[in-house]
Parts: sequence; C-alpha cells; structure tokens
Amino acid sequence: MSGERVERRLTAILAADVAGYSRLMGQDEAGTLARLRAHRRELIDPEIAKHKGRIVKTTGDGLLIEFPSVVEAVACAVAVQRGMAERMRGHPRNRGSYSGSGSIWATSLSRPTTSTATG
Repeated sequence: MSGERVERRLTAILAADVAGYSRLMGQDEAGTLARLRAHRRELIDPEIAKHKGRIVKTTGDGLLIEFPSVVEAVACAVAVQRGMAERMRGHPRNRGSYSGSGSIWATSLSRPTTSTATG
C-alpha cells in the first residue's frame, strides 16, 4: 500500500453575490464599497460564523462559503436575506439597496491524507 488514504467529508457550498452591484458601483463607487464593507462587518460575516461557515473565496461582491451542512447554509442564507431586508427598509433601490442572490450545493470533498499509523 502507498500509505495514502482518502479523507471525505460532506459539505455545503453557498455562492452569493450582490444583485445590481455593477450598477451601484457605477452610480457611487465609494459609497457602495463602504456600504458593502459595513454589511459584511455588521451582518454577513457574523452570520457566517454563527452558522459555522468558512469563506473560501471573495470576488468583489461575491462570496463562496463552505458550511458543514446544508441546514447551516440555508439558515445562514435566510438570516442574511432577512437582515438585509431589515437594514434596507426605507432605502430606495437606486441608492444602494442590496438584495443578495445565491445558490447552495451539497457536495463531498475529498483529499488524500498520508497515514502515519504503522501496523
């Protein structure tokens, strides 16, 4: 045997971005970035942590987040959507109203690991 074994774990991946981000950036780049940072700091990142998520990648307005279960991923997405709706109540859409969209996939991640056990 080669001494390698494959470690598998089930995970859920949440892909999310800000709807209308390019339009918002075109209208007010500095204000849009400031609002996005505030939303991340005050709502999005705390919800990700609360639901045991881990940000895998960021791309401008996009996030790729790993969760230990589909239940946690959906709960986080719902909490963020509700939180954003509350935060944006009364703000006109053309002034930086964020409405995130996202997709959730459940997948099994595999990675080879080297066994150090001797037998």
